[in-house]
Amino acid sequence: MKFQLAINLERVDPAADMKAVRDHTLEMVQMADAAGFDIVWAAEHHALEMTIAPNPFQILTWWGEHTRDIRLGVGVVNAAYWHPINLAGEAAMLDLLSDGRLEFGIGSGAYQREFDRMKPGLDQKDSWRYMQEMLPVVQKLWAGDYAHDGAFWQFPTATSCPKPVQANVPVWVAARAPITFDYAVEKGCNIMSWPLTIPFSEAEAYRERLDDAIARIGPFSGRWAMMRHTAVYDTETDRQSAIAAVRGVLGQFGNLMTKTGDVINGFPERVPPEKLNGNFRYDPDTLEENLIFGNPDRVVEKLKLYEGLGVDAFIYYASMGMDPEQQKRSFRLFTDRVMPAFAQSEMPRAG
Repeated sequence: MKFQLAINLERVDPAADMKAVRDHTLEMVQMADAAGFDIVWAAEHHALEMTIAPNPFQILTWWGEHTRDIRLGVGVVNAAYWHPINLAGEAAMLDLLSDGRLEFGIGSGAYQREFDRMKPGLDQKDSWRYMQEMLPVVQKLWAGDYAHDGAFWQFPTATSCPKPVQANVPVWVAARAPITFDYAVEKGCNIMSWPLTIPFSEAEAYRERLDDAIARIGPFSGRWAMMRHTAVYDTETDRQSAIAAVRGVLGQFGNLMTKTGDVINGFPERVPPEKLNGNFRYDPDTLEENLIFGNPDRVVEKLKLYEGLGVDAFIYYASMGMDPEQQKRSFRLFTDRVMPAFAQSEMPRAG
């Protein structure tokens, strides 16, 4: 099983220095590069300080200039917010500047709040239609001249300038729903899945959806990656701090998903800790069990379950409100004491 990193420019406090936040992400990416991580992922989000990511290609280009081997994953662009010519050119430019390290991820977005501002009138639940029209258009633009007359975009003959360095850019789709697993299997895309804070049974449900798609459509030629919030600790202080941090971020995340809280100057309203008590979604013991939290031995045990499920790569999701120094302590424990348990454990692809 390979390992990948997802990290955001994350400000949970208006007092946090933006340059320090910026530099912390680069340090983590460089640590991942040195440890042999396969891919680093950068998201796309808008007008949110907890995930500062207006254009993932910009930060990935910067990370690429300061790393050697790690591949640069767009995880993921929201198709509805882009024009195909623009998206094809931005992605190809990253591939050119990084000497062919682009991993192209595309998805349907998460927060209705963002759609209300970036694509007014579009319901997030319908945005998969934009993704499924966008991807083949981008690939055709990478190949050469192409004119398009679709449901969402129309344009006369154009091409991507520049073209990608890679002859075949790896493509990833974010998949939770059966329809997206079907699409990935049919189109030969790699899959990234995120069970949020739901128990391991959610990952097993994703495996069933993938198997069902394979049974109906045919062999799966891609890779399957699973993302989870991760914190490795060997002291009670760091344990308590990690759980408190993720509860705070999840409260903000819940506000965004349900639009029940306000966002002030880019900061989603924080939920007071006492209001989280009694809600199973924020129960400390449940979170510690469901997420990749624990001492190194416990984290190895949990990851072995995902490996046994046929997951090809685990995405270490680092951004969850912990202070930078604790994030680095956790990451060092992961690279020094968790990864060696998987060094000789290369799994076959999920299909």
